[in-house]
Amino acid sequence: MPAIFDYDLFTTRNAGYVSPETQKIISNKKLLIAGCGIGSSVAVCAARMGFQHFILVDGDVVDPHNLNRQFYEFADIGKPKVSGLKDKILRINPNAHVEAINEYFTAQNTDNIVKKADIVFDTVDFLDLEAILSIHTSSKRHKTELFTALSIGFGAGVLYFPAGSGMTLADLLENDVKQTTAEGSSGYVSVFGKVIERIGAHLDTQVVEQIGKALTIMENGKPCPASQVAVGSFTVAAMAVSMMHDMLEGRKIPTAPEMVIHSFRNHQTKLVNIAG
Repeated sequence: MPAIFDYDLFTTRNAGYVSPETQKIISNKKLLIAGCGIGSSVAVCAARMGFQHFILVDGDVVDPHNLNRQFYEFADIGKPKVSGLKDKILRINPNAHVEAINEYFTAQNTDNIVKKADIVFDTVDFLDLEAILSIHTSSKRHKTELFTALSIGFGAGVLYFPAGSGMTLADLLENDVKQTTAEGSSGYVSVFGKVIERIGAHLDTQVVEQIGKALTIMENGKPCPASQVAVGSFTVAAMAVSMMHDMLEGRKIPTAPEMVIHSFRNHQTKLVNIAG
């Protein structure tokens, strides 16, 4: 085992799939993981791909129910997620630069965090809609590449907002927010429900059933009980990191409002316009 970490040796087996030029770009890009739940899978995959600069932001701790799908271990239970994930990254690449911010995103801290990144990865769970939208607004302001994803049963969906894009998640959800507000039911549950209504026909039946159950429970003010499996987390990582690679290599990839959705249940990949 080499005593000193050698980046070139570490990435040797990427050759043929990742060009030397793209590998160098990857090594220098700073990746913000906005939410270290499902985001932990993306961080670990990105670290193995050769990303070396990370900003991890999450105010949550590791719970036992996280272990079925998030990249933590039994020994991490009770630890801040950012601390556990920083450790995982440094075990892969001890030379990586990892800033761990043990906070939730707020209107006060979001802009200062986002402006430090080259690429933002956001896992949309709609639990704090205001914070999510502020991440996207800040990314637009600072012309930051942004990827956002959902774990969808035995599959996942990824949206890409290019740097300098005139569109944000706030734009995509504007009519939903207006409609739910007019109906007297504004909030993340109602807004997310509108999105699912539009794309439900493109999702597995199981997924629609489980999301419906979760939304019904959350309407009563209870914590989010949404079921998720490890395959979904792995799919988010594979899709998001491969799209990041293609973006950095200069390949054309689908952009919002088109979401790339892959289902291992149906063995299909679709492009779905989530704006309807």
